[in-house]
Amino acid sequence: MYLIIINLSYFRHGECPSKEITATFTRLCELFIQKNPSELIGVHCTHGFNRTGFLICAYLVEKMDWSTEAAVATFTLARAPGIYKGDYLKELFRRYGDEKDAPPAPALPDWCFGEDDGEVDDDGNAVGQELGPSSSGSGPGKRKKEKLKLGAVFLEGITVKGVTQVTSQPKLGEIQRMCQKMAEWDKSGFPGAQPVSMDRQNLNFLSQNPYKVSWKADGTRYMMVINGKDEVYMLDRDNSVFHIANLEFPFRKDPRVHLSNTLLDGEMIIDKVNGQPVPRYLIYDIIKFNGQPVGQCDFNIRLLCIEKEIISPRMEKMKTGQIDKTKEPFSVRNKPFFDIHASRKLLEGSFTSQVSHEVDGLIFQPCGRYKAGRCDDILKWKPPNLNSVDFRLKITKVGGEGLLTQTVGLLYVGNYDMPFAKMKATKELKQYDNKIIECTFANNTWVFMRQRVDKSFPNSYDTAMAVCKSIQEPVTKAILLEYVDRCAQGAQNHKRPSDPDSQLMPPPPPKRSNRDIP
Repeated sequence: MYLIIINLSYFRHGECPSKEITATFTRLCELFIQKNPSELIGVHCTHGFNRTGFLICAYLVEKMDWSTEAAVATFTLARAPGIYKGDYLKELFRRYGDEKDAPPAPALPDWCFGEDDGEVDDDGNAVGQELGPSSSGSGPGKRKKEKLKLGAVFLEGITVKGVTQVTSQPKLGEIQRMCQKMAEWDKSGFPGAQPVSMDRQNLNFLSQNPYKVSWKADGTRYMMVINGKDEVYMLDRDNSVFHIANLEFPFRKDPRVHLSNTLLDGEMIIDKVNGQPVPRYLIYDIIKFNGQPVGQCDFNIRLLCIEKEIISPRMEKMKTGQIDKTKEPFSVRNKPFFDIHASRKLLEGSFTSQVSHEVDGLIFQPCGRYKAGRCDDILKWKPPNLNSVDFRLKITKVGGEGLLTQTVGLLYVGNYDMPFAKMKATKELKQYDNKIIECTFANNTWVFMRQRVDKSFPNSYDTAMAVCKSIQEPVTKAILLEYVDRCAQGAQNHKRPSDPDSQLMPPPPPKRSNRDIP
């Protein structure tokens, strides 16, 4: 028996195997069979249907002179329903015959709810399926069945009064669809905008378009749906829904009326006040306000809308005693954003000592409209020593003939069948078996930081590789601040005219005395 594991990497999710990958596969199989004619070859992709079927059929056609029709039919009999993606079938027949002869795609397997996968990681990359999500906005796609995560934790480490998970239908589905519709997201899953990690390439975006900056809080991401009195809900990245009791949002123009058809974006943080934990919701974006699509407006206008229409009316009712903040489950504040030249003050000044919660980086927000899903223009920066990956940990015994068996922690990422890395399985680590854990890279090894109870999926392979790249080619604080300073100086120079006198108003005409008037 032979066990030889060969990984054929794909760099574009959802695409058929390229001609180069196919040639590599058929050549490897041919050489192996020549040397080991009685042995078997195992082939597998994420689910073992589309790419697996494509490559096996290609081998049968190229090396064994099968017809394309016979190869596809045989694979379908061996592993029903066979290749179920129509574009894979068309490409196979186009390569080895006539595309017109390609059979129609079969019905999807029962476990497959559609092409779209609503699960994405912190960088907006797809996890757990072969296809990635569309980037920077909601493209057309089939709606996948929503998952229900029972026992979801609202805020790790603290019990928040008045917060209950919504698990019953049809209410759960109604809130999820309402949020997706207001965000103009026609797929399943969490519709919030997903930033990407800053690298030395997208750092240049800061000089190409207007940006604002704020601190990156080590909080829990939530969108908030406000749809009338006692109809306030929050959705996390797993698309779990929580009902929030005793939280009021009055309409500024008529404080007796409660806001509805409103969607906010923000994060829950835990402030330390006099040594006591105080939960707060920091609002940093607004997508819908009383049915108005403010998400299509400039970001500066959206920030003004949050302050004027969400925060101020609440403060006014608190002043008159109409809102008792002691009865609310948590406080609500707007998160300020600044011109990017404030980055240095956010990182080096006294700012961090004035914030009562943990700060672990910066968020650079473009001034354009709100975009649901992964947004390549929203950049998150973290100090290189804080760069981390969320893995699924699997405690495993490894060994072999003549080798001592040892227990290790294998680290898995999305869209990748093999372990991405491994770490020492300490006694403390074993309790996190099959859990999502956050790890940083230090002293040439992955180091456990914490369990991510707010996440059900690890980061994708693409995100993990991006973090590794950032470790090898880090955007250090010095590099970032030097670039931001140059951007600020360039903007200042652009505003300053080369010839100041040319910008002066022309002198007024000389005054004329009354006697000059004819």
